Amino acid sequence: MLWIVLAGLALGILAGMALPIVVPVSFAHYLSIALLAALDSVFGGIRAGLDHRFDGVVFVTGLVSNAVLAALLTYFGDKLGVQLYYAALFAFGFRIFQNLGAIRHLLLDRARHARRAGELAAGRGPSV
Repeated sequence: MLWIVLAGLALGILAGMALPIVVPVSFAHYLSIALLAALDSVFGGIRAGLDHRFDGVVFVTGLVSNAVLAALLTYFGDKLGVQLYYAALFAFGFRIFQNLGAIRHLLLDRARHARRAGELAAGRGPSV
């Protein structure tokens, strides 16, 4: 399941680099917020998958609700003349880094566990 997500992410990045899509400057804030909302959901989904608690419904509803809330913050901020999208940028950025840290810890724990299991199977004691 994780490989499907990573393959889709890689294909999306490659398609975005290969296709000549021009985004008007007036939509740049909305696109940056949408991208961060998507990345937040993807990394949250990867973390949940590594924790063996991934739920597709939670993933999709989280993606949609994050995107809608961030778009509304950006829209109302534009109407009020206040850059409210910074709040969403900060929140999504913080959560992305939290999820990346948790993913790193989960992968390192799995690698350490597999190494210890291999050492025990080979008849050696676990190394520290």
